[in-house]
Amino acid sequence: MTLDDYRSEIDRIDREVIRLLQERQMFSTKIGETKRARGVSIYAPDREEALLCKLEGLAGETLPSKAIRTIYREIISLSICAQMGNPVAYLGPEGTYTQQAALKSFGSSVPMRAMPSIPDVFAAVERGEAIYGVIPIENSTEGAVVHSLDMLAESGLKIVAQVYLSIEHCLLSRHPLKAIRRVASKDIALAQCRNWLQRNLPGVELLPVESTAAAVRRMETEPDIAAIASAASSSIYGVPILVQGIQDKTDNVTRFLVVSATPNPSGALCEEKTSLVFSLRHEPGALQKALQPFSDRGLNLTRIESRPNRRIAWEYLFFIDLIAHWQEPRMQDAIDELKKVCDGVKWLGSYPNSGNI
Repeated sequence: MTLDDYRSEIDRIDREVIRLLQERQMFSTKIGETKRARGVSIYAPDREEALLCKLEGLAGETLPSKAIRTIYREIISLSICAQMGNPVAYLGPEGTYTQQAALKSFGSSVPMRAMPSIPDVFAAVERGEAIYGVIPIENSTEGAVVHSLDMLAESGLKIVAQVYLSIEHCLLSRHPLKAIRRVASKDIALAQCRNWLQRNLPGVELLPVESTAAAVRRMETEPDIAAIASAASSSIYGVPILVQGIQDKTDNVTRFLVVSATPNPSGALCEEKTSLVFSLRHEPGALQKALQPFSDRGLNLTRIESRPNRRIAWEYLFFIDLIAHWQEPRMQDAIDELKKVCDGVKWLGSYPNSGNI
């Protein structure tokens, strides 16, 4: 075959791919209509993860797994877009890492809405202005995002998915490094670059703001500051990158959550994680008694975090993650026993234990 013959074959295959994508989209639209009629959630993260794993298997070693996920993330995004009415809310403005996590979860075809703060993300979903919300929950080096923990404890929304995102921080400024006197960013982002800042900008004033992208936007009115943000923010707002990769840990990863007014049903197609929060009575061995029911039933505790109860002074909330769905019999047995030693237990959601980095 000649070069032109090979190209003709590629053209033929592309036409067939487009035809099949159009056919797939037609069925996706019908699925959306059926879901709305039955009141079923549009977003099915467990089915998506199972589908992506199956497609990776079909591709074998001929196509990289990452490429398969990237391609089908956008194909699935087209399908979700055909089914969705309201947008996905995320901690904005445009250019935040949370937006990148939202894109990783939903793809670029799904409509999205930037919100100025984490409570605003929750409020948008609670009011029905957004169908899902995306928030940061914890960083691999700096721990929990406390505003998100507080909102999860107080809100009626449920966690339906998680996503992990590798974080590379950049120092953005229109001035040379030696002229910088103030650096703005999200508090947890400043903490992730603490050692770098001490070595390279000792004595600089640190300005915590609502998000990394908000720090870049602040430079519009305060051009003398620098910002710690993503490379995407540099492109979006036209601010040069002075130094790339200033985070103290190269394996810096942030975990994000997708929240919704409707929880995931049980019977997922992949391993599930459950998040819950409880408060303890002030008595010896209270925490041990609270965790023992899970250990006795072989439930794997993957995370525990304590946080002051904002409603009652000197009371604390305990946030935990376990591998199992909330409705599994052994989980319910453990919860029944937990309630005997706790003042309150709240289910925060069950969702696929995935979210590839």
